[in-house]
Amino acid sequence: MSHHVRQWKSHNQFNFDTKLLGHRHIWKYSSLQRKNLKKNERGFICSYTAEKDLNLQLSDARVIYGVAPALGHNQESHPESHLRVPAIVSALEKMELTSEFRGSEIIELKNFSPASVDDIASVHARAYVSGLEKAMDRASQQGIILIEGSGPTYATATTFQESLAAAGAGIALVDSVVAASKNRPDPPLGFALIRPPGHHAIPKGPMGFCVFGNVAIAARYAQRAHGLKRVFIIDFDVHHGNGTNDAFYDDPDIFFLSTHQDGSYPGTGKIDEVGRGDGEGSTLNLPLPGGSGDTAMRTVFHEVIVPCAQRFKPDLILVSAGYDAHVLDPLASLQFTTGTYYMLAANIKQLAKDLCGGRCVFFLEGGYNLNSLSYSVADSFRAFLGEPSKASEFDNPAILYEEPSAKVKQAIERVKHIHSL
Repeated sequence: MSHHVRQWKSHNQFNFDTKLLGHRHIWKYSSLQRKNLKKNERGFICSYTAEKDLNLQLSDARVIYGVAPALGHNQESHPESHLRVPAIVSALEKMELTSEFRGSEIIELKNFSPASVDDIASVHARAYVSGLEKAMDRASQQGIILIEGSGPTYATATTFQESLAAAGAGIALVDSVVAASKNRPDPPLGFALIRPPGHHAIPKGPMGFCVFGNVAIAARYAQRAHGLKRVFIIDFDVHHGNGTNDAFYDDPDIFFLSTHQDGSYPGTGKIDEVGRGDGEGSTLNLPLPGGSGDTAMRTVFHEVIVPCAQRFKPDLILVSAGYDAHVLDPLASLQFTTGTYYMLAANIKQLAKDLCGGRCVFFLEGGYNLNSLSYSVADSFRAFLGEPSKASEFDNPAILYEEPSAKVKQAIERVKHIHSL
């Protein structure tokens, strides 16, 4: 059966319509002219030329998303390619899940500012940030450079600025969701369709395709700019979010919860890694055995994620949304389906509504089969809208095999015991 799954993965990998590098929505993440920027009451730069118009739009929106595709950050044949975000945007348009078809129900946040160096330095060492910026000259001369020693993380001449743009998209979405939450009990869900991804980037440098920790930067920004002290981060990427884990390992005000495939890259995220010092108990790692799928994740959500969040009482929920646990993804061997991601999006939306006034922003992390990535993000949008899933149009139950239910149950019971759930 695993042979058939590999064949299916190979057949479905990277065959999405990629005639979209000139797509009209793709590069609208450039910063505003300084003359159009204005400071808000907290003294932070506001990214909108027409703040009142945006607030008016937010009064009706159910989904707000930002696009930062990093088209110049690309290495030929690398799985973390410049085709990923355009493939998602194309799917959203084909499935009529954009403002062109939905009016004010779905808003694309455009013309947002890149993150500042200070924003990045709230998580990363300034020496790393300045060193990466200086390395852009070498990247310009050589085309592509490796920035993680012998690791898989590369940089091109545009990587620094495009990474600032990705982090800036997340910050702008936090601003928008928080602004809407002040005026209505059901603010829109935010989704940062960005790359490079971020959850592997450690405070001292890049790692595992990731340059800056987008979710971690947004969490620190929310605390600093909006006074949202308690931030709950859910990471359902197939790989452990070791960078986010490390950034907040001793912080009691940021709860980091990661589900990931046991034994997968980077080998961190053991079940007994729970935080240290004041932060002990505010990190939860749940490695799932290979083959875990929809049934496992539904159980994890209700028996682990919900009680953790309820006990923590967050002011904001941020999500590292990796779509590489999909059964068709080439880089791992879990069995999530498009329907699994719909379930997660719908349940996290409800969790945010119940616990923190609906304030929630998703951040794209992994996902390397362009078909499963695009369909799963689109179905997440449907969940945000409260519309029925269309996962059955894409998922193929025939390629699924029996989940290792006994091992899954054992892992869940152990993590519940460790964290007194």
